[in-house]
Amino acid sequence: MKHAVTALCLLLAPLPAGAVDFRLPATARLTAERNTGPDTYAAPVGVFRDGEVPLATVEGDVARAAWRIESPGLTAFQVIRPLRAQLEEAGFEIVLDCAGDTCGGFDFRFAVEILPGPNMYVNIRNYHFVTGLRRQDGKIVEAVTILASAAATAAYVQITQAGTTETPQINVDTTAGVPINPETLPTGEFARSLVAQGHAVLSDLDFELGSTALGAGPFATLEALAAFLKSQPDQRIALVGHTDTVGGLDANIAVSRERARSVRQRLIDDYDIPPAQLDAEGMGYLAPVASNLSPEGRDANRRVEAVLLGDS
Repeated sequence: MKHAVTALCLLLAPLPAGAVDFRLPATARLTAERNTGPDTYAAPVGVFRDGEVPLATVEGDVARAAWRIESPGLTAFQVIRPLRAQLEEAGFEIVLDCAGDTCGGFDFRFAVEILPGPNMYVNIRNYHFVTGLRRQDGKIVEAVTILASAAATAAYVQITQAGTTETPQINVDTTAGVPINPETLPTGEFARSLVAQGHAVLSDLDFELGSTALGAGPFATLEALAAFLKSQPDQRIALVGHTDTVGGLDANIAVSRERARSVRQRLIDDYDIPPAQLDAEGMGYLAPVASNLSPEGRDANRRVEAVLLGDS
């Protein structure tokens, strides 16, 4: 009920013309916020090159906020893609869209304004940055930047909005990003856990020894996931593979990714799930759920999880 009231208030509240109504997953939690004004904000409009990052300075009130998203296995691109689309829908021109090394890696990250850790964490190996501008009569009147970063167990997002015509306001609805229809939600523990936590382990899968091929099945959790996806056709899921610590990281990431892709293909082939509803990624041994010092722990860490991404 609390989430429903919050969503209703956000829908009814009048928004200033310069505001962007962002939607984040239900597992997002606000970690930091800093608003200043009047102020200036230097929005990156290009990648790090020749020792600098090109900037566009916007004057006015500046709003900054960061969120932590409890969704292990998400990539920075998966987090930022719907936010970028929402920015475009609001009429902003995307002038910068880069990731990690393409942005300039370490040099880019330390050339832009970022809220301090641990409230905003930036993984140099897995971050994505977008800048959107709004112009009037050829002049920049508003800038929004979005930084998404992913770690083993969570993702982080920072949104900064600066404007000269209206007071900037960052509006975030953490229920609209995951519009689950409770009337059509399948019964069972798997669907309840997926919706409540934002992710759930496909605990009964098995793979052929030394292979990334999924066993013949049938698998109850896979059937439950297929039923969920059919009942919620606007939802997207990331299938994320995990391993134990036996072997090197690169090899384990490759194995975990291929196993996730094998599960994705089974859902497409046997359950007629549209490919657009499914992503597949691999984390290797970077997100354990148990100790790797015992056979039982290693067995628990070898898994494929379904991570709820929100509406497609």
